Amino acid sequence: MSLLKRLVPSKQGISNAVNGFGTLSSCFLHSALDSSVQLHSQEQEVVIALGSNVGNRLHNFNQALHLMKKSGINITRHGCLYETAPAYVTDQPHFLNSAVRAVTKLGPHELLGVIKQIEKDLGRTKGIRYGPRPIDLDILFYGRFRIDSDRLTVPHERIWERPFVMAPLMDLLGSDIESDTVASWHSLSIHSGGLFETWQKLGGECQIGKDGMRRVLPIGNNLWDWSEKTSVMGVINLTPDSFSDGGNFQSVDSVVSQVRSMISEGADIVDFGAQSTRPMASRISPQEEMDRLIPVLEAVVKIPEINGKLISVDTFYSEVASEAVRKGAHLVNDVSGGQLDPNMTKVVADLEVPYIAMHMRGDPTTMQNSENLQYDNVCKQVASELFSRIESAELSGIPAWRIIIDPGIGFSKNTDHNLEILMGIPTIRAEIGRKSVAISHAPILIGPSRKRFLGEICARSAATERDPATIAAVTTGILGGANIVRVHNVRDNADAVKLCDAMLKRKQSTR
Repeated sequence: MSLLKRLVPSKQGISNAVNGFGTLSSCFLHSALDSSVQLHSQEQEVVIALGSNVGNRLHNFNQALHLMKKSGINITRHGCLYETAPAYVTDQPHFLNSAVRAVTKLGPHELLGVIKQIEKDLGRTKGIRYGPRPIDLDILFYGRFRIDSDRLTVPHERIWERPFVMAPLMDLLGSDIESDTVASWHSLSIHSGGLFETWQKLGGECQIGKDGMRRVLPIGNNLWDWSEKTSVMGVINLTPDSFSDGGNFQSVDSVVSQVRSMISEGADIVDFGAQSTRPMASRISPQEEMDRLIPVLEAVVKIPEINGKLISVDTFYSEVASEAVRKGAHLVNDVSGGQLDPNMTKVVADLEVPYIAMHMRGDPTTMQNSENLQYDNVCKQVASELFSRIESAELSGIPAWRIIIDPGIGFSKNTDHNLEILMGIPTIRAEIGRKSVAISHAPILIGPSRKRFLGEICARSAATERDPATIAAVTTGILGGANIVRVHNVRDNADAVKLCDAMLKRKQSTR
């Protein structure tokens, strides 16, 4: 019979938790009762770690998540995705590692049986301990219980010495202690300061990028480490009425020529939009949007220059996203964050592509009305509203490791709001981090290019005259922590990006 101890954290321990990624101000007190309760009768929140270094590692992860959901393990939150050097047995390929939070009615040993069957179904055999495996699933936490039996130990006995486990575990938390269950997990740490202190003792965020451990985002069959350089996204509008370049790219040949030009000037990503989202723009149907978009995609994917570059589709329609990915797009860029098409996040989850979730209130016809421009603290409220939409996307099946966030400069924001966001990216990250460390680490995209607020500040009525102001805005954003800049003028902004990256690397090297 297993020995289970129910942990009851003190309310004082919860209320004294600090907001941040350092240590907790007091340890979590608990009492323990030995019991043999029937756990399967109620839902328990669990944490399960994932690892893979044999075969198609990402496919193994996707299959494991799918089989978990089918088996009564309902995933609610995902950690970031890490590529890590092997531990213990070092002569083997690099691993992918992550972790998930979930709820289940399975008892602890039932849960163990289910994940061992999933490992077997995905081809795992006994092999060498700590050796190569297509999938490795470990129960890190089970409800508010400590479990010690001949088959199962919870928390996992070696969790405290493994950065590749602790990093994704931390991602599943927020700097705020959200529940007694999370407080009990902190109480199980070997350090009085809870899991925060344990992670710091292992090196904390300083571990990322060192000792063979990097945070990555999967795109196609590649893993993108967005910390290496800021990416430039070139904008191509296929619409007759967009505010900056509407009507300029109405033929396939003109678009192909512009793509070639942007790539030669330094674009890493090309973003195609076939629906105008300028203020008061009228909405076109999904079919009309696809009629503009699909012929262009079919032509662009054939040009040799696009090899090694990424294609993004700017749409809030799920059926457009689906067809665009089928034709070769790598990312879905949704200005509504899933608000204008209830099927969008589920479709993107099934497509298994990165999802750019942007903040906007209302839609293009209402986003600039007085109600949607009311903020008490724009950075904190944008962060909170974005997190709510991303949380829904995760519940639909889009892992945190496929999320890119965009605070939506120019969308339901006035000039002052846009300036606050450009200067407030660290605040946005920190505010999101109160609820989810994983999402706070997601790449941030900013798109100030040629926006009206730049014209208001610089007295430039024509959008094409706002490129110098765009460069200043992009520079501010990058130095504040943006990872992708979406611009019309690739050449000049690419130079600004190179300078910002050089300054950031110089700053890091002198620490």
